[in-house]
Amino acid sequence: MKLLPENTRVLYFASDCLEPYVQIITVQEAKRRLSLSSSEDSEADDPEYQEEDGDVPLMLGDDSQLLNDHHMKRLAAHMPARTQGYPWQLVYSTAIHGSSLKTLYRNMAGLDSPVLLVIKDMHNKVFGAFSSDPFKVSKYSYGTGETFLFSFNPEFQAYRWSGENSYFVSGTVESLHIGGGGGGFGLWLDADLYRGASFSCPTFHNASLSSQEDFIVQDLEVWTVQN
Repeated sequence: MKLLPENTRVLYFASDCLEPYVQIITVQEAKRRLSLSSSEDSEADDPEYQEEDGDVPLMLGDDSQLLNDHHMKRLAAHMPARTQGYPWQLVYSTAIHGSSLKTLYRNMAGLDSPVLLVIKDMHNKVFGAFSSDPFKVSKYSYGTGETFLFSFNPEFQAYRWSGENSYFVSGTVESLHIGGGGGGFGLWLDADLYRGASFSCPTFHNASLSSQEDFIVQDLEVWTVQN
C-alpha cells in the first residue's frame, strides 16, 4: 500500500446529484476550509470575521521590525477569514523606503488586497489598522466593515466597525485618514509619515490608539496578504 505524504488529509464527497469522489489536500488547506466554513456558520453573529484562538500567528514572508510573536498571534485572531492561512508580504517600511506617504501610495499601486498598517511611536507604543483595501489617493472614503483599528497600549485592543458611518479610509497627497465623522480621525498620518494623531471617532468607537492623541512616528510598516 502506498503511504500518503505527511501533512495531508483525504476528503470523501458524496451527494444525491453527484458521483462520490475523493480529494487529497494538505493540512493547511484543510484548516483554511474549516476556517471559511466556521465563518459562514457564525454569520449571524459576526459575518465579517472568523475568530481564532490566537495560537496560530500571522505568517510573514519578510522580517518585521515592529511585530513580534505576541503581536502576530493577537492580530491573527481578528483577521477576516479570507486572509487566514496566507502569507503576508512587506510592501512598505520607513526603515527601507524612507518616510514618504507618496512612496507608500506608489508601492501599493496595482494592489487589490487588504493591508495591515503597523506603527511604533516615540513612546514605543505599537498600534495601527487593518484595511480591507490598499491605501490610495481618493476623493471619497473607501473600504468595508472588515476594516478595524488596533492597539497594544499595553494590552491588545481591537476596534471594529460600529456601523455608525462608513468613513473607513480616505487619502490625499497630504495625509492618510482612517475612521472619522466626529471632528477627529481614528488614525491620521501626515505626508512625511512623521506626525500622526489618533482620536475617538464614530466609525470605530475607539479610544486613542497611542498614549497621547498627537504622536511622532518612530517606525511604520505596511503588509499585504498574498492569496
